[in-house]
Amino acid sequence: MRKPDYIKGLHDIGRGHYAYLVPDGSWGWSNAGLIEDSGQTLLVDTLFDLDTTDEMLRAMRAAVPASAELGALINTHANGDHTFGNQLLEGARIIASKACAEDMKLRPPEELARWGREWQNMGIAGQFWQEVIGSRFNFEGIRLVLPTETFSGEMKLKVGDKEVHLVEVGPAHTRGDVLVYVPADRVLYTGDILFNGGHPAIWAGPPSNWVKACDLMLSWDLETVVPGHGPVTDKHGIREFRDYLAYIIAQSRRCYDEGMSFEQAADTISLDRWAHLAEAERLYINVYACYREFSGGELPKPDFMYLYQLMAKRHFRHHAQHCQEPGCSHAGH
Repeated sequence: MRKPDYIKGLHDIGRGHYAYLVPDGSWGWSNAGLIEDSGQTLLVDTLFDLDTTDEMLRAMRAAVPASAELGALINTHANGDHTFGNQLLEGARIIASKACAEDMKLRPPEELARWGREWQNMGIAGQFWQEVIGSRFNFEGIRLVLPTETFSGEMKLKVGDKEVHLVEVGPAHTRGDVLVYVPADRVLYTGDILFNGGHPAIWAGPPSNWVKACDLMLSWDLETVVPGHGPVTDKHGIREFRDYLAYIIAQSRRCYDEGMSFEQAADTISLDRWAHLAEAERLYINVYACYREFSGGELPKPDFMYLYQLMAKRHFRHHAQHCQEPGCSHAGH
């Protein structure tokens, strides 16, 4: 099957499979997928707002006429960059894990629309959020459209003659992460269980469960892997991602045993091996998830805004160090 260049748009990867890619894969720029067979279609995820989702759907309908009468939509997890476009498919069959459907209610689009109006009152965390998300997307007028059908564990469905396996592997990135696997075609749509080219965000964890999800993916017969963010890959991309997770867990364990705070650990852990990955500020999220697992869950759920403050400081510090040109938008942060 074809591995497309990492450019924006719909890519035919063969055998009735399509990847909709949105570079550069950083905050909010997510991928989606389309499966077609015998005039039936399944959409894997929507995008972060109505404009980006409408652009994607128009591209799909132009290239794959059967997608105009979409058979079903699967939301791989609850994050808005994979669900907020559901509104444009209201009335369709929308499938998700039970945990995903529950989590979609926790941070609805109305909350992000409010942040878009109030970010200037949110300190450095608001400045960071506005730069990496708020300035890119329009959350005004988006209504939360929940799944019409949920499952736990595993579910199989047919798209024409293709059998599609929906496999719940969360909690990992979120509580209800689902993989979309088509064994006969050796194609996998991972949602955010795979970030290719960037640091992940372990919002839910435990991190060890995410490693198990990688081991499961590596146990399957795979040729083509469409990640939630980044270029289309194969098992090599999964192996590298698993290595990253194992490294972060091991380094966090060392720091935890030495009595460091998670903030100190995130500032101490070397990322030299992973210098090619973007969004290094997410290390705070990931180390905290490791610490929470090491503590047996005694640490509370992460304080979202505090983590954003930590990420903001690292993000702006990094850009100040690497952006000395006059007129650089990051200078002075």
